[in-house]
Amino acid sequence: MTNGSSITQFLLLAFADRRELQLLHFWLFLDIYLAALLGNGLIITTIACDHHLHTPMYFFLLNLSLLDLCSISTIVPRSMANSLWDTRAISYLGCAAQLFLFLFFISAEYFLLTIMAYDRYVAVCKPLHYGTLLGSRACVHMAAAAWGTVFLYALLHTANTFSLPLCQGNVLDQFFCEIPHILKLSCSHSYLRELGLILVSVFLAFGCFVFIVVSYVQIFRAVLRISSEQGRHKAFSTCLPHLAVVSLFISTGLFAHLKPPSMSFPSLDLVVSVLYSVVPPAVNPLIYSMRNQELKDALRKLITECYSEAINFLSSSAKQLPCNSGQAHPVF
Repeated sequence: MTNGSSITQFLLLAFADRRELQLLHFWLFLDIYLAALLGNGLIITTIACDHHLHTPMYFFLLNLSLLDLCSISTIVPRSMANSLWDTRAISYLGCAAQLFLFLFFISAEYFLLTIMAYDRYVAVCKPLHYGTLLGSRACVHMAAAAWGTVFLYALLHTANTFSLPLCQGNVLDQFFCEIPHILKLSCSHSYLRELGLILVSVFLAFGCFVFIVVSYVQIFRAVLRISSEQGRHKAFSTCLPHLAVVSLFISTGLFAHLKPPSMSFPSLDLVVSVLYSVVPPAVNPLIYSMRNQELKDALRKLITECYSEAINFLSSSAKQLPCNSGQAHPVF
């Protein structure tokens, strides 16, 4: 029997015991992580550099890409390091920090996806009021409200979870620190406080989900009433990527946390956890870039400008080099 104060580290669930499979996991996660960094980094840079994309929709998309970068950076590098160095340990404070940051970024992403659904609803159903309802100040206030709310939410969850006495060892059945697996180590009835918070979280998540569904029902009804085929295509091209990202985010999260106990196996739990925590940040940039013509054009323009500037820089550097072709070079 050990309590929380005597635990100095936790042991995370390893993807494999064989060294070859550990290295395979490292390289696989490295590829996914680099893809997420590249994709989200390009979206952030493109939106920040192109003034034509300084609109509410792309402002929220920039925030979403930033959250994707932060959320995947919270858990993937640590998991890669554990596989590379053949270890499972994470310190007590490191686990608390990882839990807080991941909960903060993943909750902020869900809130932001809800705000983006409202943005698409106003753009399609109330286009004449778009500038009034979603001005620059309103966008900043909504984004700040989402970030501030989830900061308090994550802080409350983390403080409450790590205030519980832990007496079931220090082995977590997950490759990163997550609330349900930490609660399994508790031996106190005070875990009911955390279950109460989780119940409130479920109601909030369900409320956001209903809001998103109702928004898209109204959006599709409005789009189908558009007589112009080009207008319908433009509306769908801006709405479908967001709907795809929301569907991927919600479906993987629900399956990870609401699957029946009969389907709970360590290998399946690992795969499902990767699907909802690692895959979406890497796939989201691809979903948005495939359907959004404005973003693709701006990205193509940015790459062309960077390439031209690089060529000009190399050309000017070559012209400044001294020409000593007719002189003999001393030999030392």
